[in-house]
Amino acid sequence: VQLQASGGGLVQAGGSLSFSCAASGLAISRYRMGWFRQSPRKERQFVAAISRGGGITYYEDSVKGRFAISRDNAKNTVYLQMNSLKPVDTAVYYCAADSGGGSLREPNDYESWGQGTQVTVSS
Repeated sequence: VQLQASGGGLVQAGGSLSFSCAASGLAISRYRMGWFRQSPRKERQFVAAISRGGGITYYEDSVKGRFAISRDNAKNTVYLQMNSLKPVDTAVYYCAADSGGGSLREPNDYESWGQGTQVTVSS
């Protein structure tokens, strides 16, 4: 499956941004979907994930209550809404697809990745 992310950008602290990740090649209903982020000199970090049907979501502790992952399988798209952004949220964000049953929080569990999209939160 090919993933194409869009969104992100520059925002002041406390602001909001959103991402969408459109899939092609296969129906994303077959995949658990996740969002990760990576800052310079840091490893890729789990942000959020969502089950195939969208009924179960998972979040990294620091984004709980601020970020929301969702999906529309009919549109073959997954979304990430980010609110109350902080400078520490500055990173390149990636969407990813996992057809298996791994932990969901480990990048190695995902076999398809979108291109990274920069988010910069100014203080």
